[in-house]
Amino acid sequence: MTAPSLLPCIALAGPTASGKTAGAMAIAAVLGARGQAVEIISVDSALVYRGMDIGTAKPSPAEQAAVPHHLIDIRDPLQAYSAAEFVQDAERLIAEIRARGALPLLVGGTMLYFKALFDGMDDMPAADAAVRAQLEEQAAVIGWHGMHAELAKVDPVTAARLAPGDSQRIQRALEVFTISGQPLSHFHTAKARAAGADTAPIATLFSLEPSERSWLHARIAQRFDAMLDAGLVAEVTGLRARGDLHADLPSMRCVGYRQVWEEMDWQIRRGTALNMHLLREKGIAATRQLAKRQITWLRSMPQRQVIACDQPGAITQLVEAVLQHLADAGH
Repeated sequence: MTAPSLLPCIALAGPTASGKTAGAMAIAAVLGARGQAVEIISVDSALVYRGMDIGTAKPSPAEQAAVPHHLIDIRDPLQAYSAAEFVQDAERLIAEIRARGALPLLVGGTMLYFKALFDGMDDMPAADAAVRAQLEEQAAVIGWHGMHAELAKVDPVTAARLAPGDSQRIQRALEVFTISGQPLSHFHTAKARAAGADTAPIATLFSLEPSERSWLHARIAQRFDAMLDAGLVAEVTGLRARGDLHADLPSMRCVGYRQVWEEMDWQIRRGTALNMHLLREKGIAATRQLAKRQITWLRSMPQRQVIACDQPGAITQLVEAVLQHLADAGH
């Protein structure tokens, strides 16, 4: 068997609803049958939160029992989890998994985490309460769409990848610019992870992407309907009942949770029943926008190997591509 220190690292990315979990489980099953253990490292900013299972499409208990999973259920929804923390945790886990003689398999759709892990991140300014308060006052006057327009003036790269209503990330990007005079995108520039031009990439990236957006849109609608049927509204109701969570937390701004929370707020103000039709429309639309941003991120990663997830036999093609890569690498 290959020495643990030389074991490769595989990454599987893709937009939401593209089949990443099924693909990862298939890879683990085939390699496991060949005697190669696999451990999955989640690359997902929502799966880190405990008690948020339905709206995150969290791998089932059976899936987590079949293949070891990491970076799932590691934070309370009241807590934040940054890209820098992810990089630190992922690098530690990759080393530990390799030391156990297993193959690290990075799986997820949080592209900022992938970019940070692959390219590195320069040190960004720490949060400044005074600057944040100033930005919140400005937002109260012109709204977050107006703040997004202000961000586009000073950091068009970051503004292009953020939704106009993403107040948390817009505020952070403006905060970084206000403190440092540099756009947030400046701190996301690629840098060498080690000296020398021949530094190997941290992982080989495979990407599940649709050749037709209509296929992905149909999958997104089906999955959101399944989440509603599985009890997404009840899950958010339970989170609200805690009393210590609010709509501006990163956890509650996750797609699906944000739309349910906001519709519940409207329900309370109107004193009417929850409008499930409107909630469904908003949830599906927001998920489509997330997928669009994820695909834009992926297209900025030229090193990826694309598998058309909407074609027959896509999972088989993915597994075969991974096997071929490992064979070419001598594993």
